[in-house]
Amino acid sequence: MYNKNAWKSYSKEDLEKVMSFAEGYKDFISKGKTERECVTLGVKIAEEHGYKNIKDCKELHPGDKVYSVNKGKNIAIMVVGQKPVEEGLRVLGAHIDSPRIDVKQNPLYESTGFCLMDTHYYGGIVKYQWVAIPLALYGVVCKKDGTVINISIGDDPSDPVVGITDLLPHLAGDKMQKPAYKAIEGEALDVTMGSMPLEGEEKESVKAHVLKILKEKYDFEEEDFLSAEIEIVPAGPARDYGLDRSLVAGYGHDDRVCAYTSMMAVIDAGECEYTTCAVFVDKEEIGSVGATGAQSKWFENVVAELVDLTTSYSELKVRHALENTMMLSSDVSAGFDPLYAYVNDSKNSAYLGRGICFNKYTGSRGKSGANDAAPEYFAKIRNVMDENNIHFQTSELGKVDQGGGGTIAYILGNYNMNVIDAGVPVLNMHAPMEVISKADLYEAYKAYKVFVKHM
Repeated sequence: MYNKNAWKSYSKEDLEKVMSFAEGYKDFISKGKTERECVTLGVKIAEEHGYKNIKDCKELHPGDKVYSVNKGKNIAIMVVGQKPVEEGLRVLGAHIDSPRIDVKQNPLYESTGFCLMDTHYYGGIVKYQWVAIPLALYGVVCKKDGTVINISIGDDPSDPVVGITDLLPHLAGDKMQKPAYKAIEGEALDVTMGSMPLEGEEKESVKAHVLKILKEKYDFEEEDFLSAEIEIVPAGPARDYGLDRSLVAGYGHDDRVCAYTSMMAVIDAGECEYTTCAVFVDKEEIGSVGATGAQSKWFENVVAELVDLTTSYSELKVRHALENTMMLSSDVSAGFDPLYAYVNDSKNSAYLGRGICFNKYTGSRGKSGANDAAPEYFAKIRNVMDENNIHFQTSELGKVDQGGGGTIAYILGNYNMNVIDAGVPVLNMHAPMEVISKADLYEAYKAYKVFVKHM
């Protein structure tokens, strides 16, 4: 009923808007390779549009534009609405962490003339997809004196890249007999850092050379890896995909595609009836845990701060604000892939090019771990989407008992607010190169903007 191809409805002017919006997104996702980089970009974009740090405000009034940052890994971008915060917010919540490979705390070692880096993967990766491709290093090294050094190696055209080697097919007979999930073991995802010995060094001379380069470029010692957070991600920018340039290939669409569209929707919507918020969280790929995950108290504290700066504070007002909030859990859906049609229920799948996708529930098996949004809430959303000519579709994550997954929706639902998942269909989800449709990207942006303005 709603599975109409969005491309067929676009005028020439619409197509120009779709393509133009995609260019801004490609720049964001190419630079935002980690959650820290996404927050830095979010602050930059927000300040360019007149937003101020909420910590610098003594009071807030309707129309005021503020942002809040938590530990360099979360950001909330907000516009104060005409109604009191106690009456609820209109929230777009996305996560900005993506599956990747992390560097261990004692990582460097030398073996047979190579300096290698020991790693521990993060999130649900398919390990064999991460070998024999160019990789980049991003993160921070925190020294004992309080100095924080930002690391970025592999995306500048003048930079070298690193990578994880794989076995040639001529000698891979035994490996090919293993199940796919065991073909590459987690402990084998070690990154090649160099092979040139340092002149004058006899013991571990290749490792010594790599450490010398790091010392000269970034001024840190081997022991500083103990307090470092370095992520290994695919090197290279997002690119147009397909001869018709209708798709975008890149790393981290899950879930930075929803983060960018949410942020731009709040910014472009301006002042609304209700306070609007695009909130980006960390750690979703490993359970939304920790101080920067959706299960932390940070977002609750942000709402408390809004209440305090807009009216007389009370804990009850904060509780009312959270309970009266309406939220879209802005996360991606599994796009229908014709090469793997057998894992999907074709009537309840997300198709690229058919607009934003709503998931009433996610979870696995018997909806385990799902939010399972209220139908009354989705009926209101359907009405608003239809009234504003938004292309949307609904889906489930594969056939029943085929697999499953989760989002942050159920966590925010614990506040008794209405939440439903709504995002962009993705092919190759969790792979080093994911694929989305520019039409879905643009429809998500429009849908998010309509939600904050009219719900």
